Parts: sequence; structure tokens; C-alpha cells
Amino acid sequence: MQNKEGLWEFRSARSISWLQKTGLMTMICVGIFSISNLFDWWFRAENIASLPFFLLLTAIFWWGIIRMVFLWISYLKIRKPTPIKAEEGLKVAIFTTSSPGEPLSMFEKTLEACSNIHYPHTTYLLDDTRDPRFKEVAKKYGAVWLELLDYPGAKAGKINEALKRTDEDFILVLDPDHIPFPNFLDEVLGYFRDAKVGFVQVAQAYYNQYRSFVAKGAAEQTYGFYGPTQMGMNGYNCSVAIGANCTFRREALESIGGHGIGLAEDLITSIRIHAKGWKSVYTPIIVSRGLVPEDFGSFCKQQLKWARGVHEMLFSELPKLWKKLSFFQILSYFSIGSYYATGVMTFLFILIPYLFLWLNWLPAHMNFAEFVLNWLPVALSGVSIYLYVQLWLCHPQQESGLHWRGMFLKFACWPVFLMGFVLSIFNKNIPYIPTAKQSVAGFSLFARPLIIHQIVFISTLIGVVIQRVYWTDEASLALTSMDIWGMVTFAFISYLMTFGGIYAAIKSRKLKIEEPWKGIECNAIVVDNSPLKIIQIRK
Repeated sequence: MQNKEGLWEFRSARSISWLQKTGLMTMICVGIFSISNLFDWWFRAENIASLPFFLLLTAIFWWGIIRMVFLWISYLKIRKPTPIKAEEGLKVAIFTTSSPGEPLSMFEKTLEACSNIHYPHTTYLLDDTRDPRFKEVAKKYGAVWLELLDYPGAKAGKINEALKRTDEDFILVLDPDHIPFPNFLDEVLGYFRDAKVGFVQVAQAYYNQYRSFVAKGAAEQTYGFYGPTQMGMNGYNCSVAIGANCTFRREALESIGGHGIGLAEDLITSIRIHAKGWKSVYTPIIVSRGLVPEDFGSFCKQQLKWARGVHEMLFSELPKLWKKLSFFQILSYFSIGSYYATGVMTFLFILIPYLFLWLNWLPAHMNFAEFVLNWLPVALSGVSIYLYVQLWLCHPQQESGLHWRGMFLKFACWPVFLMGFVLSIFNKNIPYIPTAKQSVAGFSLFARPLIIHQIVFISTLIGVVIQRVYWTDEASLALTSMDIWGMVTFAFISYLMTFGGIYAAIKSRKLKIEEPWKGIECNAIVVDNSPLKIIQIRK
């Protein structure tokens, strides 16, 4: 079995010492101080050239800083729950769903791994493929096959119908591309000793991130969220349920009328459970590994689905439920729900320098050197805190770093995020499309906006040079030099960022299509390093 850097071993984020917490708080205080200095400089009257455009620039720039401060606030309550041994005799179900077109061999591996889970349970395959081989695979590995055809709500619809046909008190929702470890249920069921816990979420981790540039970048985007971010949210009782690897109390699901339906069905379910007063637990452990998209097109389709679904939660669910949520739960769901507003902000960030270069609309009179001098401490604080909290990644040996691939992919997806936002504003639906389980070779059309962006920048730069060489007098050259080249530099930054997405799209053309789950030996997964296992051995 391929076990790069211990992928198939139980992993758990480290606990938080008071000394580490003190260091973190000190760094955050320094960061807040540097932001206050930048704030004082930014809002000086002499910096304003055109008030409307200055306010637009301010909204774009400070949006990212405010989101960063929200994240720092969550870190102040970073917490890892103490492992609790599960009660014996609980009635537990595992639900995994199949859809037309998904590879049968993947289900062979997932159902085999489910059969190896130590805690007594019943695995259910919720199937709508109309392929008799799926029933045979379920029987082979001791799973109960439920044929659930044409139920509205895609995955969530099948889960809700399965809830009606089963009676287990606890349900693990497991995506079919995830291979669970034998100790999965042992690690999570103990938290349900608290009768108010509605769901327990664990980390998502992946085993195919080495397959491509896109796979590496997609995985990098999740490391911080499944480590320090969710751990901080857990401290405020606002950790959220994710579509996979979440174990629910049946009573909690029934209290909200079943699993939420939508493109972000996990967040809808999560916010409704919190609104009913249930607690959530996030435990930063790796007890399962799954797949991330390997090609640029599949990644963008996934992001479009999530962008549309997350905005659905932000615009529809949060306004209805906010009175029933705590302050930090509101803050958490607003922060998650507004993540994909990055598309709007990035579009405006790209547009502003061109409004000046094309139309001479200048938002601010800011000396570039002064800006850098005031901005640099904020940037250094942000990077330093980002790296520091990696102490609490689930698998730091593999997950630590600057995650530059993830940053390039995030920028490359701004048109996708923008599309999701616009679709949400006009309440336009998109179909529920399962994320591709294998790479799809080819140059994705999602790269077209990035190519257009490059053409626009190069054309504009050529136009600026020609204008200044042939048609601008000496006096105007001297007077406008700082503004012109400052805005060209502004535009150049976003131009450079387009190369990451284009590179990802080019590399996706020649991806070798494989079944990444082949060669994984479920019996070779290592769980002896689990704290619960160690305690049992000592006893």
C-alpha cells in the first residue's frame, strides 16, 4: 500500500498549552496594533481623490483584513476536546450514497473499509444507480442495500428517506470516496455522552493530493480550516458540519425535520441544528481519507456548486435563524457564508486600476512607498499567525507551509465565485453534480477569463507606453508618473496571479486517468497511535 508520509495512520492535532496560547495572543495583539496604524494612515483626508471610488477601494481592501481579524478572534478560543471512550451497545448506522456514473471499484474499497470498523454498526448503501452490481458489492461486505430512486434533494433526499427506513440512534454520513479507518466510530461516539451534542465532526483529509497541481492546491485550501479554524470555532460552540465524516444524533436530525436539502446541505443542516440549541463538537483527528478534484475543470465545478450553495445558506437560512443563534454562531456562519463574496471583491480589485488607466478615475492619492511601509507590518503579522497556528494542523509534517498553490487556485476561481454570487442574487438554481472521482483530462473553459485578463493587461500596458511616449508632454509625464506606474503595478499583481490557474488548466490536459484507491490495503491502516487505543492498552 502506498503510504506517503504516513497517510494511512491515525492522526490527531496536538493539544494547546498555555504557553503556546500566550504566544498566539501576543502575536494577535501585535497584529491588531499594526492594523490600527494602517487604519490611521489609510483614512487621512489627503489620501482621498474621489470619495465614491475611495470608498469602493476601501471596501475591497478592508474586507480581507476584517475577515482575517475574525479568524484571529476564533483562534483565541482554540480548543481540542478530550477523547472520551464510547459507551457500549449504541445503535449506529453508516450512510453512504451512490449516484449514476460513480465507479463501482471505489465502492468496493469504501464498503470494505466500513466492514473493518471496530465499533458494531450497520452500513447502508443508499443507491440510485439502477446497476445490480452495487447490490452485490453491498452484500459482499455485509452492508444493507437500499435502492432509493428519484428522491428529490439528491444526497440529502436519500439520507432523509433512509432515516425513515432505519432506527439507529447515531448516523455517520460518509462520502463514498472516503476510506474510513477502523477506529472511526470509537473516536467520535464518546462525545455523545453529553445528551446535548447534536453532531460530531472530524477532519477531512485526502490521499490523492499528490496526483496533480490542482489536487495539491485543493488540499492546501482545507488544511487550516480542518485544523486551527474549526478548533477555534469549537471553542465557541460554532464548529460546523461538513458533508462527509460527520456523525449525527438521530434526535437532532429529527428535530429539524431531517437532513437539510440544497447545494450546501451540510451547512443548512448544521445551522438548523445549532438553531435548535444542540451543541456541536469538532475533534481534529484524521480517521478517514478521501479524494479532492485532480483537474482544473472538476475543481471549478465543485467550487461553483459550493459558492451557489453557501450563498443560499447566507441569504435564506441565516436571516431566518439568527435570533436563535449565539453571537459567535452568527459570526461564524456569516464568515463562512460570505467566503465566496471573494469573487465580487476580486473582480473589483482587478477593475479599479483599469478604471484609472482607461478613464482616469483615480480613487486615492497614496504614495506607494508609504502604503508599503504601513501595510507590510499587517502582512507580516498575518503570515506569522498563519504559520504559527499550523502547530495545530492534524498532520503538520504533510500539511505545513505557505500553501501557495491553494492561493493561486483561489484567485483563479474568482469568476466562478462571482457567478455563484450572481446566481444567488437572482435565485437561479444549478443542478447537484457530484464531484468527479477521477481526473478529467482536457483544457477547461473555466480558464478563459484568466486568458482574457492577461490579454487586457498586456494591451493596456502597451497602450499606456505608447500614450506616454508619443502623446504626453514632458510636464504631464512628471506630474502623472507616480499615479500611472502605481496603478500599473496594482494591475500587474493580479496579472501575475492568473498564471497559477492557467498553469493548472494546462497541466490538466495530460493527466493520466487512474483509480487512486487501487492499491490501498484497508487492513494495513495504522490506528495503534490513537489516544483511546493507548489508554486501553495501559489498562
